[in-house]
Amino acid sequence: MGVAGSAVPIGPRRRRARRVARLAALGTGATAAAAVATGGVLIGQARQARRTIPTAEAPPPRCDGVYGAKLPGPPLTVVILGDSTAAGYGVHRRRETPGSLLATGLSRRLHRPVRLHRFAVVGAISSGLKPQVESALELQPDVAVILIGGNDVTNRAPAGLAVRYLSDAVHALREGGCEVVVGTCPDLGAIQPIQPPLRWLARRWSRQLAAAQTVAVVEAGGWTVSLGDLLGPRFVAEPTRMFAWDRFHPSAEGYAVAAAALLPTVLSALGAGQERRPGLARGEGVRSLPEAAQEAARHAGTEVSATQVHGRDRGPAGRWAQLRRRAFFGVGAVPQPGPSAGSPTLEGRP
Repeated sequence: MGVAGSAVPIGPRRRRARRVARLAALGTGATAAAAVATGGVLIGQARQARRTIPTAEAPPPRCDGVYGAKLPGPPLTVVILGDSTAAGYGVHRRRETPGSLLATGLSRRLHRPVRLHRFAVVGAISSGLKPQVESALELQPDVAVILIGGNDVTNRAPAGLAVRYLSDAVHALREGGCEVVVGTCPDLGAIQPIQPPLRWLARRWSRQLAAAQTVAVVEAGGWTVSLGDLLGPRFVAEPTRMFAWDRFHPSAEGYAVAAAALLPTVLSALGAGQERRPGLARGEGVRSLPEAAQEAARHAGTEVSATQVHGRDRGPAGRWAQLRRRAFFGVGAVPQPGPSAGSPTLEGRP
């Protein structure tokens, strides 16, 4: 995942981008050596995986609309950006998409309407975020949820460039007054049609990109949730249940698990998170951001956000970051406040 020749921003953001690129490049020497040593095998496995994984046949269901329309108060505007996972490819019902699951959960917990707009595009890589962000900003959103990275890995997009595009997207959204939560690159080593040794390299590349994404997003003022192998153990144990028909994207149950991991952090980004109990769970605490990013990449479901130590944003090793193991809670765990709390009113439809 080389980053040589990648364009970087100027000024302070140039230095941050260089640090992110260095993080993304960790271990690439070993990765390159492995790729050379097994080049023929990897090429053959990649071709076999492409033949095994079906191509998209139909777009995912639209989930745009107002959720909890009869609840009091002005609607909270939520936008979903990213790739096919953000769009909900692999399910057939609106309510099964990650956007719908998150909007339902937010509406029920905040007891107010949620207006959802999905700009995610099937097949998108990080370089495709800019037009999505521009369209989203026209709506003056309160919070954006971004799921991106898997296609950057499968297309072998330069990690430095992928991270820079994501960083630019988060900067633009934050400057527009929008909170941002990013679900980092999933662990592609959990995909069954990908066999070893390609599976091992896919896992390594996925984790490297996820760690670099975390550094970039937190530096830009956003929050991250590591998806990693969140679904991996269950995918291995129950592949027909957790995978969609293409054996690549999550099933409805898989998306529900991912939404349950993201929802607590979205609430916290909006200032509506649950009160923390005294003390820290195992693995939680304050770290330097690079250390926190590496830790989160290894442990799915970990939230990373910026914090301060003794009133300072940065220490000797860089920006301070807070790791949290959020308790997952599904969107269906709380009774609906009203008959339409979880039912979207579709825009442009009766």
